[in-house]
Amino acid sequence: MVYFPPCKINLGLQIVSKREDGYHNIETCFYPVPWRDVLEVIKSDQFEFTQSGSAIPGREEDNLCIKAYRLLKKDFDLQPIKLHLHKVIPTGAGLGGGSSDAAFTLRALNAVFNLSLSDVELSKYASILGSDCSFFVKDKPMLGSGRGEILSETSVSLKGKFLVLVKPDVHISTADAYAGVIPKQPTHAIKEILGLPIASWRGRLKNDFEESVFKKYPQIEGIKNELYNQGASYASMSGSGASVFGIFESPHDLKNKFRGDFWAGELS
Repeated sequence: MVYFPPCKINLGLQIVSKREDGYHNIETCFYPVPWRDVLEVIKSDQFEFTQSGSAIPGREEDNLCIKAYRLLKKDFDLQPIKLHLHKVIPTGAGLGGGSSDAAFTLRALNAVFNLSLSDVELSKYASILGSDCSFFVKDKPMLGSGRGEILSETSVSLKGKFLVLVKPDVHISTADAYAGVIPKQPTHAIKEILGLPIASWRGRLKNDFEESVFKKYPQIEGIKNELYNQGASYASMSGSGASVFGIFESPHDLKNKFRGDFWAGELS
């Protein structure tokens, strides 16, 4: 069975408070983007994980796809599988590619082994693997709170808008990004701001990671500014970086304007 895990962007990201468990409470809106990896899951006689495409930093045994399989195997008598991941979504980008791969591994195992797990049950497993994994159980925009695992419906739609995503050759660890942020209660809820026209999001819909990340990596701020110069209705860093996106009313051929990984397309 073959799946195509997408990535996400964050429409606003507010770091609200530090938690006793060491994590942070956030407010954000996750929006799916069809820049996709490829995931294949096949029943086998012995477990095998293979990977192609872009390199994934770290140890193979720490890969979230493998962890997803082991997590379900604790509760279900799963036979071994062959698991192949073709990596397209850049890592260290704030796009949730690894979380998406993990969630889609859970979804694939649910289908391949006829486990009949509901979306709610899959989300519980996903939240164990990562704060934003639960979002990828469903393919639609969601408001996120808590660590990002508490999801609620939103009516925000970027259907028909054109997205440009740029990931420079910079890797930002989530831990380092959080170290540069001072949590604070937001003046306006993201849900309220998203109800305004996109053209009025600039200056209102903020990513709290930007201030410290831009100081350390001014080239990332430069990408955001250039997207506005090229006519973006709204531009922002996604997640804890390093990717930056711009929302446009019409297609823009900007690939030659930027270095690094690049994706552009229409949203649904």
